[in-house]
Amino acid sequence: MNLDWSVSELTLREPFRISRSVMTARTAVEVILTHNGIEGRGEVVTSVYYGLNEEKVVAQLADLRPTLPETPEALLAALPATSLAPGVRAAVDAAAHDLIARHRGVPVHTLLGRPEWTDVPTAYTIGITTPEQATHTAATLVAQGFTVLKVKAGTEDPADDVLRLKAVRAAAPDARILLDPNGAWTPEQAVRLLDTLADLALDAVEQPILPGTPDRLAWVTERSPIPVIADEDAATLTDVRNLAGAVHGINIKLAKCGGIQAAKEIIEAATTANLDIMLGCLVASSLGIAPAVHLTGHARWVDLDGHLLLAHDPWTGIDGKDGVLRLTETPGLGVTRP
Repeated sequence: MNLDWSVSELTLREPFRISRSVMTARTAVEVILTHNGIEGRGEVVTSVYYGLNEEKVVAQLADLRPTLPETPEALLAALPATSLAPGVRAAVDAAAHDLIARHRGVPVHTLLGRPEWTDVPTAYTIGITTPEQATHTAATLVAQGFTVLKVKAGTEDPADDVLRLKAVRAAAPDARILLDPNGAWTPEQAVRLLDTLADLALDAVEQPILPGTPDRLAWVTERSPIPVIADEDAATLTDVRNLAGAVHGINIKLAKCGGIQAAKEIIEAATTANLDIMLGCLVASSLGIAPAVHLTGHARWVDLDGHLLLAHDPWTGIDGKDGVLRLTETPGLGVTRP
């Protein structure tokens, strides 16, 4: 089995602002596994938050190449014991699943025990912006067919967040709305603001406070009129088990947990703990988003819009432009270059 990779730049359609940063582009590394003349692909994107730059990704892939097992199945078995960063491991994991599914002539979701797959609505994320721009964006998205919207929060003045949320609700009265402050609020602020927003009928709030104090997150959950989802606090299997009873749900990102294989273990643990599942993502191409799409049958909330934020997506195959993710049912991940 051979391992190769290529590097490209992904440019966003417009600057994307959250509480801790503004993003205009990110680098993508395409991972290619070849076995018996068939290729499997995955993608890892750079991330300041996760400490992943191009040099680190390429160095880890170069270290992995001489130690590759002979088959993709053996590679999947060996991956959990490697020292690869979760994002790199997720890309290799995706390429291995893509390769195995292509060998067997089935979509990845069939490989995962879900032969039937249903089209699923995805959220579209509205970044931190003015209420006027948020109104325009929400109205445009609803007209395109989106029924789920996510709104970023975490400005210096929380009153701005409230105005933005109210503007989106007015423009999208029937939409399911998710709120994501990316850990920008104190516990006391979170309780106060979530109480203020209760009449907007929000579906859930993600990680309202900084990660690292799950007891304080549980304190917020007890007092919140809106369901609380742990994101940054739910990175590993151990994290999720420890969150039982502390939150209503968890956000699984393959780049955070290490790929499809790790996500399946987390889904099982979350189900046992009566935690609902959100599937989230980083900004990436359809190649990078597709692995999570094959897991959407497990999720209450689907936020897989990273490819929709790009000026140009170099891959196609999961749709989403009208707010609905669809798979082509071709073998593997189901994505191709247009």
